[in-house]
Amino acid sequence: MFLTRAATLTTVTALAVPVSAQDLITRSRVGPEDAESSMSFRLTAYDLYSSDPEMKAAFEELFTDFITARPGWKIETQIATDNINQEQARLLEQARAGRGPDCAMIDSSQLATFKNAGVLTPMNAHFSDAQVADLFPYVRDAVTDGDGDLLAWWWFTDLRVLYRDVSVIPDAPQTWEAAQQAGLASVEEGYEGLLFSAGRWEGTTFDWLGNYWAQGGRLVDDAGRPVFGEGENREKFLNAVRYYEGLVESGAAPGRVTTISGYDAMNAAAAAGSAALFVGGNWQYDQLRKTLPEDTFANWEVSELPGPTADQRATGTGGWTIGALSDDPDKVRMCAEMIQEIYSGEGNAVQGLLPTSAAQYEEYDAFEGPQFDLFAEALENGQARPGAPVYPEISNQIQILMGDVLSGAAEPEAALDQAFEASLAAYDRL
Repeated sequence: MFLTRAATLTTVTALAVPVSAQDLITRSRVGPEDAESSMSFRLTAYDLYSSDPEMKAAFEELFTDFITARPGWKIETQIATDNINQEQARLLEQARAGRGPDCAMIDSSQLATFKNAGVLTPMNAHFSDAQVADLFPYVRDAVTDGDGDLLAWWWFTDLRVLYRDVSVIPDAPQTWEAAQQAGLASVEEGYEGLLFSAGRWEGTTFDWLGNYWAQGGRLVDDAGRPVFGEGENREKFLNAVRYYEGLVESGAAPGRVTTISGYDAMNAAAAAGSAALFVGGNWQYDQLRKTLPEDTFANWEVSELPGPTADQRATGTGGWTIGALSDDPDKVRMCAEMIQEIYSGEGNAVQGLLPTSAAQYEEYDAFEGPQFDLFAEALENGQARPGAPVYPEISNQIQILMGDVLSGAAEPEAALDQAFEASLAAYDRL
């Protein structure tokens, strides 16, 4: 493995940015103001316009190098708001009306909606077959269509994993049954048991969905209609709900999981020494590293989420994509080249965001370590939220269902029927 340029960028400070970069980059532009050609780009405020001085400086250098190598061009930047659902709906509406930016960041959960709307321009000419083939399966499926057209580039992702204190739970649970036994074993040692989110927030749904997807369950059909409460999907859904219900009823998980609505709760429990096992996101690994004493952190490891069987695995994955919304070939090329030279690979390493390309885990020192080997392996079983307009209501109903079932206020079957009926009604209103 070699030390890349991106690995050194993270040490750059705002004062180290060349004067030329300060001249070339403003709050709404990258490049000379009087450049003859321009591409508009809507981006989030986490890289080039980050509030973190080192992050901002690193991306300013990347953008400066990129635009300097393209005389006569400028990038007109538009900063997206933090309200993701509202922002993505606005972007789609503008794209349909022909008023959208030439290039834009699109949340991975919304990508299917943009694909179905036909507003994305293929970028096949700018990415090799080998690059596309190296993407994780769920990413490759998401960014291409039935004709093999590459409609966007998913440049970073995340996933859900199982954290455990190996001094308490030496072996990684591979199945739901083993996870329950591990939770019970930790309780016998004086810990809380297996922690997971079951409060009212999106994390409750998304962290749990891997258990449903591992069985091949579907939330919606190809038309975006909810199907999780009917046919084979119904039984798979109930199986996954009963897994969580069994954890609480057996004492392998504490009843307080119904109040957990944020990942900080798991970090706090680990820091307090009350938890030895929890479901969380990959980014929490570094948070624990910075929070726990070195000798305590040394006991923590990550593994794939357990499945109904050891061969049935899935994990929820998020992240952002970038797509071209322009029909101008030159602007599409600029968008594609910006993705490759700034975001995919270099940008991942600068920000520590998980790449979607298997090869990049070996290419960049930023992703060195056994935890990244595990993340890369688990991403082979990754699955994204369906890009269906009804998904937010499905998620809301699953959150309600979890609270009712795990608190003992409702039986799984009745709770599922209610959640499914509410989701169908929401779909009919769309």
